[in-house]
Amino acid sequence: MEAGTNRERKKENEKELLAQKIWGLSRDRLLMNLRFLDVALSNLRFQARPGTGYVCCDANAPQSAVIYYDPAVVIRLYKKNPANVTRLHLHILLHCIFSHSYKYDRVEQELWDVAVDMAVENVAMNLKISGLETAGDAERGTVLAQWKERVGTLTAERIYRTFREDRPGVSELLELGNLFRRDVHEGWGPAETLEITEAQWKKISERIKAELKSFSEDKSDDKSGDQSILQNLEEATKEHYDYGDFLRKFSVSGEDMQINDDEFDYVYYTYGLSLYGNLPLVEPLEYKDVNKIKEFVVAIDTSGSCRGEVVQTFLNKTYSILKSSENFFRKVNIHIIQCDSEVRRDTKITNDDEFEAFMREGQLEGFGSTDFRPVFAYVDQAIENGEFENLKGLIYFTDGFGVFPEHKPSYNYDTAFVFLEDDYEKPPTPPWAIKLVLPIEDLERVDEGGQ
Repeated sequence: MEAGTNRERKKENEKELLAQKIWGLSRDRLLMNLRFLDVALSNLRFQARPGTGYVCCDANAPQSAVIYYDPAVVIRLYKKNPANVTRLHLHILLHCIFSHSYKYDRVEQELWDVAVDMAVENVAMNLKISGLETAGDAERGTVLAQWKERVGTLTAERIYRTFREDRPGVSELLELGNLFRRDVHEGWGPAETLEITEAQWKKISERIKAELKSFSEDKSDDKSGDQSILQNLEEATKEHYDYGDFLRKFSVSGEDMQINDDEFDYVYYTYGLSLYGNLPLVEPLEYKDVNKIKEFVVAIDTSGSCRGEVVQTFLNKTYSILKSSENFFRKVNIHIIQCDSEVRRDTKITNDDEFEAFMREGQLEGFGSTDFRPVFAYVDQAIENGEFENLKGLIYFTDGFGVFPEHKPSYNYDTAFVFLEDDYEKPPTPPWAIKLVLPIEDLERVDEGGQ
């Protein structure tokens, strides 16, 4: 019995050693062809899990991501075609450098799984590395070409957004999953080390992006593979902002009617109750200094290129944040200005009821060409007329294709141009303005707290 157990253990050890050699060969192959991935490759460790029947990666592991694998699976893939393991290796590595696992708790995982696998397989095939072809690549290429016509840039985020807007049937999603899947995503999701490892991989991704740009400049042949990686790296490395936090930067200090617990003395209060029965000696102060939004301008681009439902989504999100008691003074001075090539309407909001009425009954006007200058001239004139006492900021929601002012506004308020993420490159904004690109899913995520 013991001899049989020892033989089994020896056999498993031999399989692990063979699988380790196969992983080493695939790593060398990738380094030979993609030298800019050296640092990323060195941040992958391997750990055998015999009998599991799959390969997965825990990107949240500290110091380096861990690929857990069944040696039998690796050996079987290699016997069919050595390129299978190299493509699997590259597939997992691309998931890591594109930070696909770090969004897993904020997405519909069934859709995200397929979207990210399609994105990394598109990159792997665009690299056009000789000898890295695997079974099914012809069908994958056909499907990806169709999706590129439909979506544009094939990043996981764009594919996922398309899935959500035009939800595929169960059979279609299953077919896509089977066609593009190489690993399982069991090790994805929140973890205690998430923030550390996400920052670590983002730093690696930034380095790859810089090296790849330099590497591409020296090449005279087809650069489509490099562009495909760069487009996905842009998604992975760009800054993501919380729109609520961004809006709160335009708050001002003022007194608000609310109990100020910070200056309340409980000793005298309870002493009075014990001495006189129901008469406290000290009442809490009914006001306190707080930072809230009081004066503000929301400019809406109502040109023909801005879709009404997108503008409405943006207003819903803005209203949800501003209406919460922690962000909003009882008496405010908020102007919602609609403008295409000229100012079409200025709706003044002084309290929550008026904001409610605007959200319920307000109509968009305009739909001509885009010129941003009339809004700034209008606001400057309003300040001169005493309409604002201490205007902190102006947010301009737009697609960005219009005429920008040449100079910073005359008065000292901050300006932010807010763009909705789409398939098109945004034009450069003036250096004196803040540029904020918001994914559509961030605007759609409106909860009770207005976050």
